[in-house]
Amino acid sequence: MTFPGIKPGMTITIRRSVSDDETFGNHLPDDMEKLLSSPGLVSLMIEASVRMIDPQLPDGFISVGKSSEVVHEHPTVVGSTVHVTVRVAAFDGYHITIEMEASDEMGVCGRGTHMRSIVNRRWLELKTARRLASL
Repeated sequence: MTFPGIKPGMTITIRRSVSDDETFGNHLPDDMEKLLSSPGLVSLMIEASVRMIDPQLPDGFISVGKSSEVVHEHPTVVGSTVHVTVRVAAFDGYHITIEMEASDEMGVCGRGTHMRSIVNRRWLELKTARRLASL
């Protein structure tokens, strides 16, 4: 099967005001709890990637995360607006390599790469059911 809607160079930007929800998991002292956590940043980057890729897929297919490498360069505080831009760097027919960059009012706060794979949703559900049954 081919997925003609996915092309290297395609891009999307999402914007989000950082809330307390994105600070969860900081593992920092209490006086630092108003910072965007690294898991929160990665979550925003993956959300942008899914928003870009999944609408391009035919019914019955979804993309799933395969790997991520992110550098959280600078702190972002609650109330700041984060802009996450993702771009398809490469696509081999089933695996999509995505370049990601996040910035706030002060400049770039994080960047990285993410790989997603296109899978048949029903196949994934069956595989998941088999794994659950083996527990």
